[in-house]
Amino acid sequence: MSEKLTVIYWDSTALLSYLFKDNRSDQVIEKSRQKGVHLLTTLAIAEAYTVISRIRRENLLSDILIDSLFELLESGPWSRLNIIPDSMAMKGLACKWPLKGSGLWHLATAITLQREFPELMILTFDRELALASKGENLTLCITPNT
Repeated sequence: MSEKLTVIYWDSTALLSYLFKDNRSDQVIEKSRQKGVHLLTTLAIAEAYTVISRIRRENLLSDILIDSLFELLESGPWSRLNIIPDSMAMKGLACKWPLKGSGLWHLATAITLQREFPELMILTFDRELALASKGENLTLCITPNT
């Protein structure tokens, strides 16, 4: 009997908890070690680059720690995706769910990917995105605290 493939879609909130120690980091690190496919989009990467670069500009961490964060981002367990979510799906989802732009983009992208990977799960700590994901029959890896 074959084992079910694990496919985890990481949004920016999950990625940032992987890079920066917070109250969710232990859960995220555990998920990062789960065998399977870990998907990371260019949007999540761009958002992480933005946070790290802002921290560098504001001199909140030393250059060696900043470089370590960039390396951690580059060497994580992810397969990087250059994907554009279905625009008609985005329009419908925008009418249905009160999400910020990036949340809408992540939801539409996850739904687009779910067509190819029905076993896809989403890893997010954004409550609104989690609620919309559940409403669209996406499986959550971790249920965000309410």
